[in-house]
Amino acid sequence: MKKAVLLGLSAALIAAPAFAQSTTSPATTAPAPAATTGSAPSAVTFARVSNDEMFTSKLKGLNVYNQNNESVGEISDIAISKGDQVQALILSVGGFLGVGERYVAVAPSAVQVTYDQASKKWKATMNTTKEAMKSAPEFKYPDS
Repeated sequence: MKKAVLLGLSAALIAAPAFAQSTTSPATTAPAPAATTGSAPSAVTFARVSNDEMFTSKLKGLNVYNQNNESVGEISDIAISKGDQVQALILSVGGFLGVGERYVAVAPSAVQVTYDQASKKWKATMNTTKEAMKSAPEFKYPDS
């Protein structure tokens, strides 16, 4: 299940431009492609997204719990490599109401994301403690 969730997340991130596309049936004739310049691809590829896919909007803000059902952080961002792969989940840990919080980057494989049919909610879990997350190396956003 974990691999399926991560693969779904990766596919969703790669297909991000398709999220804004309409789900209406395609036109019978496609318009002629416009000429492009630069390094942009000349052809657009559209994707179909099923109703049971996980979206990054559902991950961002999701609390992460440990094996004792204690909140150990919140997913605040997702880092994507230049190869279009999910590199890390950025968790906000510690602090209260934004005061004293810090960020930690964890491998996507360290977090298991599942959908609970009973509550109809996504749940994220990982095998760690609050103390381990507070003492983990701090992630700082690069200056851009």
